[in-house]
Amino acid sequence: MGTTKRKSFLTDWTVVVPVVALVALVFSWGRDLPGFAVALVALCLAGAVLAAVHHAEVVAHRVGEPFGSLVLAVAVTVIEVALIVTLMADGGDKSASLARDTVFAAVMITCNGIVGLSLLVGALRNRIAVFNPEGSGAALATVATLATLSLVLPTFTTSKPGPEFSSAQLIFAAVASLALYGLFVAVQTVRHRSYFLPVDTGTGSGDADGHAEPPTVRTAFLSLGLLLIALVAVVGDAKAVSPTIERAVAAAGLPQAVVGVIIALLVLLPETLAAVRAARRDRVQTSLNLAYGSAIASIGLTIPAIALASIWLSGPLLLGLGPIHMVLLALTVVVSALTIVPGRATLLQGGVHIVLLAAYLFLAVSP
Repeated sequence: MGTTKRKSFLTDWTVVVPVVALVALVFSWGRDLPGFAVALVALCLAGAVLAAVHHAEVVAHRVGEPFGSLVLAVAVTVIEVALIVTLMADGGDKSASLARDTVFAAVMITCNGIVGLSLLVGALRNRIAVFNPEGSGAALATVATLATLSLVLPTFTTSKPGPEFSSAQLIFAAVASLALYGLFVAVQTVRHRSYFLPVDTGTGSGDADGHAEPPTVRTAFLSLGLLLIALVAVVGDAKAVSPTIERAVAAAGLPQAVVGVIIALLVLLPETLAAVRAARRDRVQTSLNLAYGSAIASIGLTIPAIALASIWLSGPLLLGLGPIHMVLLALTVVVSALTIVPGRATLLQGGVHIVLLAAYLFLAVSP
């Protein structure tokens, strides 16, 4: 009896919280909030993050891997792209580098933060975190190619002054990004799906979810809808509290780019929590699918979206990274390759990625 009641309560909680968070978004959008209202919106944001993770796991259990991690990565990225385009439309020239800063923050957080945390958790549990180098290596190669084409080349092209693409170059980058993203999804979900499935380590812990009864189709669709609601609330509530964050950053004398980093950290919270929980269940491959899939989706969907939006957006579109960020990106790619190729990682590899994320965050605060 007690177990049934507890399960019902948890289910009700994961249904109610996303709706409440969405209502908070409606009442707070576009308004200058007092301190207590900011605290309430932040509380709703935290609840929506936890609810999103729950519903993502329900959907993932129904559709299986790697479709489950793909659903969460694409859902978060689509909403994030919509937010970027909206902010660019409202921000004028001051938002010229918004897409670049947000996408690069997402790449660093996913490839170093989420990967590092997942490897640490997996290695702490079983001494060695095990995953498929074929699938993870292909995902990393896609991230590196997309990041170089979209974020590094604009710094060196000469058709336009500054770290900008010409119209033809932007169209090429958009088409190439979409093509690579579509090819990656096809390989991940159809042609070489086995490369992206969790590795059986023989401990039995990785099969705990697989032995449980999968949710019904009705429950899965309900969770999918609530997942989308929760993610809209996460991104929207993060935007609602951003003026308070901006004032705090300005009062502390920090660079404006710090605001984008904080917002990216908030938006990526659902994927981070989902990846860590998967690693705790000895499913490190699922964690890597989430991390690299999010990075690929972030670039592969954002660049085409802003290329299309540039038709009506005025002002420059700065995409090229500066020297510090290019060094961090190159180091991230090299270290990630050395981590992924063996298919096994220890605490050391996880710690190295966490230090790389810490270096990025520190240099964002103190460039």
